[in-house]
Amino acid sequence: MRTWTTTEVTRITGVTSRTLRHYDAIGLLQPVATGHGGLRRYGRGELLRLQRILLLKRLGLRLDVIAEIVDGALPEVDALKRHAEQLDEERGRLDRLAATVAATIRQLEGDQTMTPETWFDGLDAGRQAEYEAEARRRWGDAVVDAGDAAVRAMSPEERRAIPDVFEGFHRRLAELRGSGETAASGPVQAVVAEHYAFIAKVWGSTPTAEAYRGLGALYTDDPAFTATYDAVAEGLAAFLREGMDAYADANL
Repeated sequence: MRTWTTTEVTRITGVTSRTLRHYDAIGLLQPVATGHGGLRRYGRGELLRLQRILLLKRLGLRLDVIAEIVDGALPEVDALKRHAEQLDEERGRLDRLAATVAATIRQLEGDQTMTPETWFDGLDAGRQAEYEAEARRRWGDAVVDAGDAAVRAMSPEERRAIPDVFEGFHRRLAELRGSGETAASGPVQAVVAEHYAFIAKVWGSTPTAEAYRGLGALYTDDPAFTATYDAVAEGLAAFLREGMDAYADANL
C-alpha cells in the first residue's frame, strides 16, 4: 500500500506539519502508521479524508462540526444549512455595523446626530449587552426577540436607513416645537404617529400604551438619550416624551 510522509503531504496539500499534528491530536485526521522517531505516514484514505476536511473548512465550518460530518455522525447538508443560517445572521450584523459606521462618520462630520438606539447596532460590545438587558427588563424577551428578527428581515438598504428615519422625526419635531406647537397639537401628533408606526416596524410588534410611554421615559431618564436629543434642540427629549404620552393617551 502506498503511503506518504508528513513532508510529502505538506508538499502536496500545502497543509503545515503543525496542522497535521493538531488534526492528529484532536482525532480529526490520524496517520495510517507512525514510524521510527514519530514519523507519520498517510495512506490514500487519509489523503481523501484530508481533502474533504479542507473543503469543509474552506466553507467556514468549525473543526468539531467537520469531525461530525467526516465521521458520519452529522449529515453534510444539515451542517451546511445550519452554517448558512449562521452566515445570514452574521451578514445582518455586518450590515447593521456598516450602517452604524456610516452614521457615525456623518455625525462626526456634523451632518447627522445619531440617537442612542443606533450607537451600538452591530457591535459585540459590553454596552450593547447592557442596552439589550435594559430593553428586556423594560419590555420583555418577546418584544426584544421580535425586534431583532424584524431588523434582520429588513433589506440592507432598509437597515442602513434606520438612523436617517429617526433623525428626520427629531428634526421635524424640533422645528414644530420652535414654531410654538405644543406636544399635543395636531402637527406634532402627526409626526408622533409616524414615529409610533416606525417603532412598531423596528420592534416587529405593536407597542402597547405602556411600552410606548416606557420608551418615552427612557428618552428622559437615560442621560445619554437626553443629551443626544437635546443636542438637536434643547428640551427635545422631554418634548418627544410628552408627545408620546399624549399619543398613547389618545390612541392606545
